[in-house]
Amino acid sequence: MSVKIIKLVILINDLSFFCSHRLPIAEAAKDKAIEVIIGYGELGTANPSILEQKGFKLTFIPIKRGSINFLKDLKSMLHIWRFFKKEKPDIVHLVTIKPYLYGGAIARLAGVPCLVSAVSGLGTLFVHQNLKSRLIKSLLFPLFRLTFGHSNQIVILQNLDDEDILVRWGVLNKDKVRILKGSGVNLNKFNYFEESTGIPVICFAARLLIDKGVNEFISAAKIIKNKGIQARFILAGDLDSRNPSGLKAIDLDKIKREGNVDILGYHQDIPNLYSKSHIICLPSYREGFPKALMEAAAAGRAVVTTNVPGCRDAIIPNKTGLLVPVRDSEALANAIEMLLKNSDKRKAMGKAGRDLAEKEFKVENIVDAHLRIYKDLQMNISKS
Repeated sequence: MSVKIIKLVILINDLSFFCSHRLPIAEAAKDKAIEVIIGYGELGTANPSILEQKGFKLTFIPIKRGSINFLKDLKSMLHIWRFFKKEKPDIVHLVTIKPYLYGGAIARLAGVPCLVSAVSGLGTLFVHQNLKSRLIKSLLFPLFRLTFGHSNQIVILQNLDDEDILVRWGVLNKDKVRILKGSGVNLNKFNYFEESTGIPVICFAARLLIDKGVNEFISAAKIIKNKGIQARFILAGDLDSRNPSGLKAIDLDKIKREGNVDILGYHQDIPNLYSKSHIICLPSYREGFPKALMEAAAAGRAVVTTNVPGCRDAIIPNKTGLLVPVRDSEALANAIEMLLKNSDKRKAMGKAGRDLAEKEFKVENIVDAHLRIYKDLQMNISKS
């Protein structure tokens, strides 16, 4: 008697995000004899042939990140429908906003038996409270209700604030929610690094977005340098032209001319980057559960971040890092200055961060939680 092979479809808008945040889950599923098919919208920095060599099947789906375009998004939905009908998956795992919104709605229409919707933070739409954002949210309300209305679904959130917003908004049943702290960290790649000697380095490692607090980071660097304090500030991240809060090339030219921060661009070797840094800074306006701060803890680095959802969840305030008010360059500079002048406190925070990472951020814990979710959804089917 032949055993039915479980088929898992992972739909994501950016293949490089899959590689950096979801690959260990897919590999573990494959090790459990689950067939894994990856649908993706953009390559990013990923190399598809490497994933294919690992035994994954890849399918391009035209999903464009960024602003909503009705005709293009309708085309995306049609392709998702065809994708699901062709593959006939047992489980669909949707990651990032357009996949979980459009894919969630299509999964219900296509009769997908098990659905996992991963919300990696609520993003720009929920950061801003202007008229445009409120209008878009009101228009999207029925779609959110539809996408989170599958009868056999788990919705993965990364912090309790996001859960509270979606439940109070009336689009999500709390019984469906599982809180997982980000995508985890491979602690074998991040050893506890002793601080290097020389001029201290403050590192911002994220996409160059206004909503990530890049402008506040630059302003804080200027404040510190105007005080005559020796420090090097570095930006390690890509431009993101599809994100409405992304910096432009002309902005980078201005930053270079001002000379307060060094621009490294996209940096793949984060363990090496953090080993040469002394403080990791992420003054974001809102996050799900930022990988940059989990990796900072794993590397044994003190953190300065903002008191907002996601960021405050990723540290133990005053033990592994410092919290500052959002959009406050002066407070950010003061916190950085305090850690620059107190190396013993900074190093103690780094060691406490490593302890936190070993206890809370192991990638194995996140992988195991996903495999349990897949199993629970399948068990629901067998009971019905």
